[in-house]
Amino acid sequence: MSLLPFTVAKFGGTSLADHQAMLRCAQIIKNDASNKVVVVSASSGVTNLLVRLSQKDVPQHEQLAIISSIRAIQFNITQHLAEETQLNFQIDQLLNELSEFSNAQSLNYCSRIADAILSFGEQMSSRIFAQVLKSVGVNGEMFDVRQVMKTNAVYGKAVVNLELLADNAQQSLTPLLVDKVIVTQGFIGQDEDGHTTTLGRGGSDYSAALLAEALHADNLSIWTDVVGIFTTDPRITEHARAIKEISFGEAAEMATFGAKILHPATLIPAMRKNIPVFVGSSKEPEKGGTRIQQFVESSPIYRSIALRREQTLVTVKSPAMLHASGFLAQVFGILAKHELSVDLITTSEISVALTFDNPTGSTQALLNSTVVEELEQLCEVTVEHGLSLIAVIGNKMHRSNGVGTSIFETISGINVRMICHGASEHNLCFLVDEKQANETVEKLHNALFS
Repeated sequence: MSLLPFTVAKFGGTSLADHQAMLRCAQIIKNDASNKVVVVSASSGVTNLLVRLSQKDVPQHEQLAIISSIRAIQFNITQHLAEETQLNFQIDQLLNELSEFSNAQSLNYCSRIADAILSFGEQMSSRIFAQVLKSVGVNGEMFDVRQVMKTNAVYGKAVVNLELLADNAQQSLTPLLVDKVIVTQGFIGQDEDGHTTTLGRGGSDYSAALLAEALHADNLSIWTDVVGIFTTDPRITEHARAIKEISFGEAAEMATFGAKILHPATLIPAMRKNIPVFVGSSKEPEKGGTRIQQFVESSPIYRSIALRREQTLVTVKSPAMLHASGFLAQVFGILAKHELSVDLITTSEISVALTFDNPTGSTQALLNSTVVEELEQLCEVTVEHGLSLIAVIGNKMHRSNGVGTSIFETISGINVRMICHGASEHNLCFLVDEKQANETVEKLHNALFS
């Protein structure tokens, strides 16, 4: 069955916050007939409530208050729709099911039940948005993504079976696209035993990208609350500006090193099938956005500056490293055993410096105790917290004269803790004290982009 060129569109929680926001999204779909699949997040505020509900030992009165708050958010939207009674009945059915899960969770915590609880936001918003589409004359139909998005049973961070997804999507979804706009859920899947799973951080965008890949879509649109991807975080400097187009490589670096607008995993399916990705604002679609694709018209040395906070630097030092083989393998063996992933690494003759991202909570405790103790059996260990990683992203930086000079002369008054350059043509990264992060980004942006 052949289809005209079509787009998979994804809307985030703020785009679905209330009826007016949903209407704007529905108009975006209506204005472009190529939009055939819509992937939705939970309405803004719902996921945070579900996260609390998924935790252990939530008292009964708090469970009831949370479910009441979720009902209020959704009913505030449905009251504007002709199908209000039917929708409210469906939502109450889901909330009754949610209540049963939350009661079970409070008595005996289970990661499988946590995933089930977290899925209800998308289950509700997809039903509502399908009706909002109908209210503007679009033949929208809700489709349960769990029918096609099959995963393993690693709850909280499930891995999708790509072959099954491709087969299932072609059989179950493609025939529906002839005369319908399908509204489905991001973030969730189903294991082989029929239990609901979640894909983890960035799961909704990733779901949309996987569906675009499986359905052989021509475009993927990510609709959010900002007008595309910026040269840096606009909250840091008012001089930040939207980027019209960037390459997959640049976007991947930006996402990896802290640009919150896009999760790195989202780009992987798009890159595999060379599907252009558009990022724009559902509040201001007329302002355009950023197009991410394999080839772009311009490839400047400096494209953007990304900032990632809460970095930990671990330095291991031992004379045993000198002219010795196997030392690094031992270090990384310890880290692998504790499932710790290293971001950046630099080495000297007798020391290695490693960075870890967002090591709050249990990870930070692990670095301070168990891992450090095991590493200290091999070498001297120093752990530093309170650092930020800054990545200057661009093109052919490792072959361009004066890149390091331009960057480090600009921030000569700021102490740089670690530098990584040369492994990628797209970035130069370094660490600074968290308290100087914003100042560093602002200085660099003024020097490199103004």
